[in-house]
Amino acid sequence: MLVLAVATAAAFGAGACGGGSSSPSNPGTPTPAPTATPPPGGAATITITSAGASPRQVEINVGQRVAFVNNDTAAHEMQSNPHPLHTDCPPMNEVGGLAPGTARLTGAFTVARTCGFHDHGLPDTVGLQGTIIIH
Repeated sequence: MLVLAVATAAAFGAGACGGGSSSPSNPGTPTPAPTATPPPGGAATITITSAGASPRQVEINVGQRVAFVNNDTAAHEMQSNPHPLHTDCPPMNEVGGLAPGTARLTGAFTVARTCGFHDHGLPDTVGLQGTIIIH
């Protein structure tokens, strides 16, 4: 009877563990972020990766928009300076949150000036700061 109990327990244990594996074949390899395509209508494109925003400075004409593309594996929230008020250039705030693999346009910049931007969640990260120069 003891042998039967041990055999039954072993059978249930093997069934509970299952034979398949849900872990990736190489768990040390990070999953890359999906590559987003800039939406149409942007006069310039700023791409965010794990290295930061690139380019960190773009120049556009009055009335144009800028596309922000998040090709990082982390989400980002691009906002106008100064942090945390985001009042310098309101069209910049239309970008808002960007999940990995997404892209959005700013609003149209209607005044010639220089607008600073940053990642709201990482406001002190220099690589995620930059400027938009509107002519």
